[in-house]
Amino acid sequence: MSPIWGSPRNDEAERAEEAPRDEREGSQRGPKTRDNRDQEREPDERTRLLPQGGAYLSPDDPAVSPYNLWGVRALRSLTILFLLITLVWWVLLLVSIFVSPPMMNSRGSGFTDFSYTTLTLSNLLIALIFFSVPSLPMTIWGASMSVFLAVNLFIILGVPRLRVEEGWIGIASVAWATLISLYLVAQTRSVAWGKREEEERLTGREETRRPLREWVAVLVQTIIMAITVLIAILLMATLILRARDASLPPPGKKYYVDNDKYQVHLACVGETHSDRSSSRNRTTPTVLVEGGGDPVEYSFLKWVDAAYDHGSISRYCYWDRPGIAWSENSPSPHSAGMSADALSEALALADEEGPWVLVSTGVGGIYSRIFASRHTRDIDGIMLVEAMHEDFLGELGKPGRGFKLWLRGILSPLGLDRLAGAIFKGRTREDRICGSRSYQGGKFIKAKLQESLVAQSMTKSEISSARNIQSPSTPLVVVSSGREMRRSREWEEKQEDLTKITRKLIAWDIVKRAPHEVWETVEGQKTLEKRLKELVRGEDED
Repeated sequence: MSPIWGSPRNDEAERAEEAPRDEREGSQRGPKTRDNRDQEREPDERTRLLPQGGAYLSPDDPAVSPYNLWGVRALRSLTILFLLITLVWWVLLLVSIFVSPPMMNSRGSGFTDFSYTTLTLSNLLIALIFFSVPSLPMTIWGASMSVFLAVNLFIILGVPRLRVEEGWIGIASVAWATLISLYLVAQTRSVAWGKREEEERLTGREETRRPLREWVAVLVQTIIMAITVLIAILLMATLILRARDASLPPPGKKYYVDNDKYQVHLACVGETHSDRSSSRNRTTPTVLVEGGGDPVEYSFLKWVDAAYDHGSISRYCYWDRPGIAWSENSPSPHSAGMSADALSEALALADEEGPWVLVSTGVGGIYSRIFASRHTRDIDGIMLVEAMHEDFLGELGKPGRGFKLWLRGILSPLGLDRLAGAIFKGRTREDRICGSRSYQGGKFIKAKLQESLVAQSMTKSEISSARNIQSPSTPLVVVSSGREMRRSREWEEKQEDLTKITRKLIAWDIVKRAPHEVWETVEGQKTLEKRLKELVRGEDED
């Protein structure tokens, strides 16, 4: 007998059989539902990049990055902030080379602090470019950089002369460079830690291999950091050389001028003012010597000193213009007229009184003529030895020349030429301060750059006024090089024009076989001493 489908008994049996099946299925669905709830929770710093199911990412996945950590991102933002601060400081230092902002005058060259700030700027840029690729070489080079910069800071702070020349600007620049270098070492280690943490979290292990792209980045950063460390070593070696040069005392004294902004060196030799008088109760003038393009002590002063030894003159004074030899650099801009005022102030502080016989050569002729026009009653004579005419100021102020001087100044803190001369050629302190290699120093280069920047503007205006103010009764001697006269017709014409700056020309001597440095020949020395003696005694021996 066939069963009756749909009967109450069969329905109950069916439900009884389905109930355990539903319970079994329900028990199997239960854990999946909990997993789904876990996956639907808000992702956190530890879970937000992991895929569902708990699988790990590939080591090459772009999501495996130290940037996932907020601390690493904060470090990067801080580095960018430091970069912007350094950039602003770098711009201020660049501007101060040409125009000194208030309270930012450097009594040194101004190129040293600029070099350290440039180094800091480059270190920050390197750190940002290779931020996500930290490496052991970068840590080692960074630590070495910090050590060398710290030594540089100690040298500047420990040597009084360097501390004065660099001032608070230089000290702050070196200290900032040192602090940033230490910070970048800590940054590299922190990013390396964050990179390792993210690799372990997202890939299950620390990645020991590097892709080709990272190996290239490590190679490039190692080369760049090696160069920057070498620069720090050169900066340190140059500071050591400067510290040694600072131990050479000046032959005269240094005086604060221009409201105590900087010091200039002035020296006098011979009888004092009260001891000098002639048979006519006339005060014998003091010879005031102005150098040309080189320090006056280098060669031009030698023949004046010989004239003193021979008794032709009884007293002479000489000085170093700002930035040259022992004198400190002045604020920018600085013109020939400002130098003349600085000399006047230094003479007053030294209690040196006129009358004066001015002796100058080269561009020094411009300076002495401006000085003469501002002290007309105290000038007993002017002697121009191969002096520059004002029409040649255009050559002095050419933009190309100014750019070359600026570039030389930027490189001067590395001291490549000065270090090579000291190590391999035995150059002395005298050579570097007031001798044949003085042009290699940053202060000297800064002085020449200042001279070039205002040659066609401020200085040209000042010498033009000086020519109009100059007393026509002042005795004048002009001595010219025969070689230079034959070489350039224009030079000859301008030398002749110099003989007309007063109406009382004592002599115009052309030393036929003499070079531009007329005093380097025996004939030139005799001519110069003879004419100087005439001016000092106030008589014409011809």
